Amino acid sequence: MPLRPGRCYRRISRPPYTRQEYISGVPPPKISRFDMGNPKGTFPVVVKLISKEKGQIRHNALEAARISVNKLMEEHGRQNYHLRIKVYPHHVLRENKMMAFAGADRLQDGMRQAFGKPIGTAARIKTGQEIIIIRTKPELVDKAKYALKVASSKISVPTTIIIENLTS
Repeated sequence: MPLRPGRCYRRISRPPYTRQEYISGVPPPKISRFDMGNPKGTFPVVVKLISKEKGQIRHNALEAARISVNKLMEEHGRQNYHLRIKVYPHHVLRENKMMAFAGADRLQDGMRQAFGKPIGTAARIKTGQEIIIIRTKPELVDKAKYALKVASSKISVPTTIIIENLTS
């Protein structure tokens, strides 16, 4: 099995750490917009990026996926699609930073009280949960599918793409 990016933080190993009012120094999520394109348009087709297993997706990976999908879909006109990010990075990630230079062994305490400092946030994903959806026209389904394929390469959780027709 090939290694996927983001393997350090993709597994859920402890209870969620989400109470940001009690945590000092949490960096804000990098993801800036959750809706792009034409949110008021009526589109008959929905293309979804769905997770195959549970895990965590870091906020910078979500932002990278959003930028790449929006860039690819914007080539065909902003009025022809509606892109929505369906997850929000609530979980605060911590890291016990260690010094990595000559003589660092005399300065470090090692694992003593290794709770860690906040380094970012992540969205916790369940199996079968929607991560990104694109509502679009039937002629742009292949473009939307390709855009979500590019986005899935930036996300650490294995994903699948599902196409649904809203009109029967």
